[in-house]
Amino acid sequence: MTRPPGDNWSGFSDAAAAGTLHRQVAALCYRGSDADREVLLITSRGTGRWVLPKGWPIAGLDAPGSARQEAWEEAGVIAADSPMVPLGQYRYVKRNRHMPDLLVEVQVFALEVARLADRFPEEQERRRAWMSPARAAKVVAEPDLAALIAAF
Repeated sequence: MTRPPGDNWSGFSDAAAAGTLHRQVAALCYRGSDADREVLLITSRGTGRWVLPKGWPIAGLDAPGSARQEAWEEAGVIAADSPMVPLGQYRYVKRNRHMPDLLVEVQVFALEVARLADRFPEEQERRRAWMSPARAAKVVAEPDLAALIAAF
């Protein structure tokens, strides 16, 4: 599939770009470097599983911008002034009582955290925790996401 120059959705597979898979974006929020690096996980609203801040693409924003917005809404992340780097993607099945299951491909971007806000849109619905990448890779449910985190 040919994509236009500067297409900020190019990290998705051709199947996702063609609509066979549904597309979401996620922010792998981190602080520190090397051995001191930590990643931020949040709990999902439905099951309480540990996940990355993620969501559907937001109209008017590119993929990194959508991921940054999700990190703010779901985790209160105030981003550092550094570029967001695409890390890869993972797939999962999104289950919903009111709709058929959806196969979703999530494009993941690294997002350096300047600080966390005390108040943010979903503060009452989620918990958040800093973890080493090794620990975070062990507590997420999706094997491909665990591999991305562990490699980070």
